[in-house]
Amino acid sequence: MTSFEVRLPDVGEGVAEAELLGWSVDVGDQVTPASALADVMTDKATVEIACPVTGTVVALHGELGDRLAVGSRLVTVELDDGASTTNSPPSSAAAELPGAAEVSGAAELPYPAALLDASGRPDAEPATMPGGASRRATAAPAVRARARELGLDLADVLGTGPQGRVTHADLDRHLLSGRPSANRSVGTGEPNRQPVRGLRRRIAERLTVAWREIPHITYVDEVDATELEALRSALNARDSAMRLTLLPFVLRAVVIACTEHPRVNARFDAATDTLEVFDAVHVGIATQTDDGLMVPVIRDAQRRGIDELGAEINRVSSAARAGRASGPELSGSTITVTSLGALGGLVTTPIINHPEVAIVGVNRLQTRPQWRAGHGFEPRQMMNLSSSFDHRIVDGWDAAVFVQRIKQLLEHPALLYAWRSG
Repeated sequence: MTSFEVRLPDVGEGVAEAELLGWSVDVGDQVTPASALADVMTDKATVEIACPVTGTVVALHGELGDRLAVGSRLVTVELDDGASTTNSPPSSAAAELPGAAEVSGAAELPYPAALLDASGRPDAEPATMPGGASRRATAAPAVRARARELGLDLADVLGTGPQGRVTHADLDRHLLSGRPSANRSVGTGEPNRQPVRGLRRRIAERLTVAWREIPHITYVDEVDATELEALRSALNARDSAMRLTLLPFVLRAVVIACTEHPRVNARFDAATDTLEVFDAVHVGIATQTDDGLMVPVIRDAQRRGIDELGAEINRVSSAARAGRASGPELSGSTITVTSLGALGGLVTTPIINHPEVAIVGVNRLQTRPQWRAGHGFEPRQMMNLSSSFDHRIVDGWDAAVFVQRIKQLLEHPALLYAWRSG
């Protein structure tokens, strides 16, 4: 028999390695060029690796959380009789497999034959192999993330999905069954230790770099959004199909301020002491997903009107939450806007999205009494902007001028429509 080694392909520009998030197959599974093998995460996106051949999986190389270099062995497949490595093109980012090679002889199975079911897959029970080693479970990254949050060991969960894959419904059934999990400590007082992997590890790494390398200055001011809210309500009443939130108005104001203060719309490379200043404004939208914080990008925001900005915010944030955002949609931002909506609080201290030099944070909108000369105290719709800047590039005065311009535009929303991009 002939075996074929599927290697980690080049999954994106400049990507040298990827983190192994989850297996879509297990030893003994039958695979074809339509089969997904694994999910990996690069600095930019989660990518599904497809199989380029037809055969049987005989070995999986790597543990979840491992960082694999491009060209590393990923899966060994025993080819079906008569099958070749070119009988059908792969169906995903694995279209070209650098370093793929045929090897002779049978690969060693990581499971004893007694634990394989009739199809050649590891049987659902027992959950452990002789000697106490856990069997390998297959599941989507979102299912793995939920299992970690619940303190469940996927090896203890009976998978009913395709090829024994563990689904969310399987997690629910396992919880209702009351069966204990090896990862959960019940009544022992011991902590439930969970590895930090995937997107959460990427977030931790990026924020560590940003906090360590960027001397932050945070500037907070309040905005009277009463007139803006009246305009927004009127626009929404005009067109029930387009429900505008405050965010596209904020983005429009940020874009205008960036064109007038271009050094805020920039990236700083400390290694070369170089500031890249951009004419185009590519706005990152900090978006909470089930797996963690992602920043999809609205490109060329200076060319878009408020309605178009609203539609694009919905599109890219929905794609990020569904795990469908592409690499280009998750990279290339020049300034970031972050908002927690109704949970926004009074003040935040947002961390800059390295290597950018500014981030604008939108706090909660609430009715507060405000003194107006000649009118006394009036209830007004107020919200704070909490914005952070790289103090190496943006002085405190310049930060204040930038935020004050955003405030002026939001308090006089007609100005948002009067401005035209050069």
